[in-house]
Amino acid sequence: MMENKENSDCLKDLHQTDPRDDKTHIQRTKGDLFKDSYRWVLSHNDFKQWRDNPQYRLLWIKGDPGKGKTMLLCGIIDEIEKSTTMHCLSYFFCQATEVRLRTATAVLRGLIYMIITQRPLLISHVRERYDSSGKKLFNDANAWEALSKLLMAILNDPSLKDAILIVDALDECVEGLPLLLKFLSQASSSSRAKWIVSSRNWPLIEENLDTAMQGVRLCLELNETSVSAAVKAYIQHKVQELTEKKAYNTTTQHAVERHLTSNAHGTFLWVALVCQELGDPKVKKRHTLDKLKTSYPPGLDPLYQRMMENIRDSLDAEICRQILAIVSVVYRPITLAELSILVDSHDDYENDELPDVIGSCGSFLTIRDDVVYFIHQSAKDFLLDKASDQILAAGIGHQHHIIFSRSLKNLTKSLQRDVYKLRLPGFPIEQVSLPDPDPLASMTYSCIYWIDHFSDPECLKALNLESRHRSEKAILKFCERKYLYWLEALSLLRRISKGILAIQKLKDVQTPQLAELLQDAHKFFLSNKRAIESAPLQAYAAALVFSPSQSRVRRLFITEEPEWILTKPHVETHWPASLNTLEGHTNEITQIAFSHDSSLIASSSWDKRIRLWRTNTGDCMQVLEGHKRPITSVAFSHDAELLASGSWDGTVRLWRVSTGDCLKILEGHTEKIHSIAFSFNSEFIASASIDGSIRLWDTDSGNHIHKLQLNGTDVTSIAFSPNSALVASASMENDEGTISLWCTETGRRIRDLRGHSKGIISIAFSHDSSLLASASADHTVRIWHTNTGECAQKLYHGRGLGEVAFSHDSVLVASASGREIRLWRTATGNRVQTLITGKLIGSIAFSQDSELMAIGLWDGDVYIKHVATGAHVQTLEGVDIVASVAFSPDSALVAAVAGREVRLWRIDTGECLQCIDVGARLQDLSITSVNSRILTNIGSIIFDSTDIAHTKIPAHFSGIGVRGDYSWITWNDNNVLRLPAKLGACHSAISRSTVTIGCESGRVIIIHFSTEELSKLYDCVEDSCIA
Repeated sequence: MMENKENSDCLKDLHQTDPRDDKTHIQRTKGDLFKDSYRWVLSHNDFKQWRDNPQYRLLWIKGDPGKGKTMLLCGIIDEIEKSTTMHCLSYFFCQATEVRLRTATAVLRGLIYMIITQRPLLISHVRERYDSSGKKLFNDANAWEALSKLLMAILNDPSLKDAILIVDALDECVEGLPLLLKFLSQASSSSRAKWIVSSRNWPLIEENLDTAMQGVRLCLELNETSVSAAVKAYIQHKVQELTEKKAYNTTTQHAVERHLTSNAHGTFLWVALVCQELGDPKVKKRHTLDKLKTSYPPGLDPLYQRMMENIRDSLDAEICRQILAIVSVVYRPITLAELSILVDSHDDYENDELPDVIGSCGSFLTIRDDVVYFIHQSAKDFLLDKASDQILAAGIGHQHHIIFSRSLKNLTKSLQRDVYKLRLPGFPIEQVSLPDPDPLASMTYSCIYWIDHFSDPECLKALNLESRHRSEKAILKFCERKYLYWLEALSLLRRISKGILAIQKLKDVQTPQLAELLQDAHKFFLSNKRAIESAPLQAYAAALVFSPSQSRVRRLFITEEPEWILTKPHVETHWPASLNTLEGHTNEITQIAFSHDSSLIASSSWDKRIRLWRTNTGDCMQVLEGHKRPITSVAFSHDAELLASGSWDGTVRLWRVSTGDCLKILEGHTEKIHSIAFSFNSEFIASASIDGSIRLWDTDSGNHIHKLQLNGTDVTSIAFSPNSALVASASMENDEGTISLWCTETGRRIRDLRGHSKGIISIAFSHDSSLLASASADHTVRIWHTNTGECAQKLYHGRGLGEVAFSHDSVLVASASGREIRLWRTATGNRVQTLITGKLIGSIAFSQDSELMAIGLWDGDVYIKHVATGAHVQTLEGVDIVASVAFSPDSALVAAVAGREVRLWRIDTGECLQCIDVGARLQDLSITSVNSRILTNIGSIIFDSTDIAHTKIPAHFSGIGVRGDYSWITWNDNNVLRLPAKLGACHSAISRSTVTIGCESGRVIIIHFSTEELSKLYDCVEDSCIA
């Protein structure tokens, strides 16, 4: 039963659309499938060749807009389903005007869904990934990589024979078309499945599908006779329907048929549009012949132009123009409710008249399930390419500004606190259901996209200084009055991350007062994202009371703070360094690494997991699991596509960053791995182990290439040269430090570099690969020529020498010891600078431009120093010994490992963007038998001493409490106030209505609650539920 439920949950999360329903919907809206319009293709030589010859696996049907490709495929699907051969048939209909049907990932989801509904056992391929990733497997940023691999695995399953997959309208795949085309080409060549696809005559599609060696191409323009005959049969069918509906006499029937036949030019869509117009009740039978002569010219574009002329001459001309302009510019199809607040109607009509008004927009638009769509992609193309002067007379940028202005006006007017009437401050987002009516229904599009329209380049280009100032003044007014309500709405719409990215688009506003408020609003958003995302009404609770007392947002919304908190926690006056806590690791973090495009951070931990984080939002995009023991080292490949990890379990694992898949497990070491590195060309991985060996691996194949044996000595450090030709290893031999240089191509030891009298602490190549620096416990730094092995410079540093690093231009080398760093010129060995910190140094790193140095200190701070002058640039505050520090490749960010935290800062402002934190404990137990409660430092647990339980039972808390993981303060076991993870809460004590929280930093927080107000709040909610 459990397995069936898990399969059901997996299939439900995979489901985005059922293509069978889409097909039914298409046939209903376009008219029932008429067999004579497609039967010609069944006897066509190209179709039979694809059907009968196993060598031909791809049939591409291509033609211009309106040629009936979609209905042709509907007919083929029906014929395949009726055949006696038991095919596994899966299909998908792309539609550019429908969000859920216009992406490459949606295509794969639909195809996989249909296959699994027919062959349920194949869900095992999906479950392999779904069980560890959940729903995000299908909809996060890496969904394409995951789904394409899943579909290929399914198609290559031995149990799946005679599979046929059909994809209609490739040209309407708006997002990810190149990926989809590449996949189709590969899949049709490497699996037994057969494919049919259709599209317009696009060069991009032709270029990609030409690479499919096993393909057949069927061009509708080259089959004019067959297509024209099919169109003629379709005309006869449609005219017969009109005759029955309108009671045409024979003369009118024949006149309509003649006109359609002589003007259709092989285009089904033209016939369908004309017949739709003639079938309109507004067109009287007696007017039919006159309409034929004046209203329906041949060709789609002339027909569309005539529709525009009819709109222009109608009484609804202005509102139709508005609607067509809005629907042409919005980022997704919008509902009638969303459209209603974007139209400037001047109160000339009621909202329930909107469908009728849309019906007056020629035949450009259609309504399905209260969503407004273009009747066909060609209709939207015509409006934007050939009629923009009529619907967008002031330009597309002006239309973006209109949508922005009307959106903001309505949001300012209508957003309010607790819009869904949840009432409970800790109401979890997972339990929120849509109310009926939904108060956000009309505001949903505006809520999510208002900033996108304002920040669109076309909009900004269209605004003069006065208009921009006026717009920014409106944004300021909105933020001052409605900002918290907007955050709550974004949470209810499950679009919090979209909001963060949107706020960042406003960073270049020109109004100083708005810029200042937005800076504070962005910090407020980042700091409280997790709380508001998990429980929307925490926007008025935790988000306010834990924000700095001088936060602009907090001061603006001070009256929204909860009445049930009598004594609020003492907080900072201004925003602290750490703005966003990334929660996840459950043990100490061992290493961090930036991807080389600065967009990702990888963190490894003793909890045997690796987490990949986005630097811009703080979202954890992947959790990589598989190592059986703690992970000691992680490294990105230089193309940022792969991640390697080394562990105490003696293995190296190679992961694909985009999907989180473990591609290879590299086995061979017999002891713990303590260091790994990619070559700069990403072709090789080196791993060093305490078994005394370095192993080189081929990245593509995972094959072990070379074992570099060091006679049982312990390797302390390894490094690739930037040109990937050399690997350097440092080891102890006869109590002396030795460096060995190895050839990556042959695995041959080229030479040993000897001279250090004690162990080597660290090594580093210069960025031109010509030099190697080594720091030793003998208090010296040596610079070596890699091509000769000659020691070019011996630099005496003094006691306590630690880390060594080259500048990226290879001009300088830095050595750290105690409380100072010495900078040496590599060419001469002269000391050019001494950087005094006054504090013990844990780590150092040069920025990529060699202008700055980051210094990690034992007191938890990171200093940024200017290399040339030694000037102090920035102090980045932390709380624990900094063991490792690194710049992002663009030199804009610096990250540091400190105990169980990873902190990420902006260098220019000193702002700490994120902090990764862990852990909490339970303690201080006592029992009061009178009250039947267990008193703990996290709350009072109710129990019944007369009820003997032989199995574990869940704890029920009474009054004020604290969750065991210190994530929430509770009232009668209900969450009321979320505790920010950045607090590092690790102890708690409760005395009646007062909660005291102790933090790892030594900070103590005291919060006094009004039990009377909490009781009234929850009793009122319970009473309303009973009522």
